Amino acid sequence: MTRTAFITGATSGIGAAAARALAGEGWRIIGLGRRKPRLTELADELGEDFLPITGDMRDLPDLERIVRQLPAPWREVDLLLNNAGLAPPMDDFQDADLEAQLNAMHTNMDGLVALTRALLPRLIERKGAIINLSSVAGSYPYRGGAVYGATKAFLTQFGLSLRSDLAGTGVRVTAIEPGMVETEFTLVRTGGDRAASDALYADMAPLTAEDIAEAVRWCALLPPHVNINRLEVMPTNQSFAGFSVHRAS
Repeated sequence: MTRTAFITGATSGIGAAAARALAGEGWRIIGLGRRKPRLTELADELGEDFLPITGDMRDLPDLERIVRQLPAPWREVDLLLNNAGLAPPMDDFQDADLEAQLNAMHTNMDGLVALTRALLPRLIERKGAIINLSSVAGSYPYRGGAVYGATKAFLTQFGLSLRSDLAGTGVRVTAIEPGMVETEFTLVRTGGDRAASDALYADMAPLTAEDIAEAVRWCALLPPHVNINRLEVMPTNQSFAGFSVHRAS
């Protein structure tokens, strides 16, 4: 039986890597993203078993339309990978641009909840799985991460509570919580500042998109009776920050 994965944020990074990993296992892939040329490139690479869909996670009515209009046999979704997300610039919240903060909230939470709800009847019917790409930022605070960290904490807790609601349906729910992964994510967050992005990952061997895609693949291929609730993954050279202490001079 061919299985189908619906992947958001499929145009680059972890989303694209996960699409390749699951396609390598014989899955059909529905790839949702905002950048049509990137989706076209991935479709050219993966062939007829990849369905590219251009869409924005902030447009809730359009997400519902996309789900309603999925053509056969793509309607039979076995896995939803909620990967799309963004982070606002790392300004102290009191100095931050409010619109950028709200934009991250709409993308990381509102769209994810709406898409998950729209796909749940099919996932329940197929006894499928939901994998949410959360972050260690949802567990460990850092300066400049107030809103982003809060959205990721929401994502993890949403998944845990959703799993309670889905008890008895056979649907599995997992939160994968990566640490530092070198993708376009930081480049976007810094407004295209390549030097700042390179400096963040310099000399520390960060995780790669393929590392997290392997975690997605592993979770997706586990036997139906096995559920991974939370999977926290960090580079070996990243650990937990110490307490910050401000000392008046």
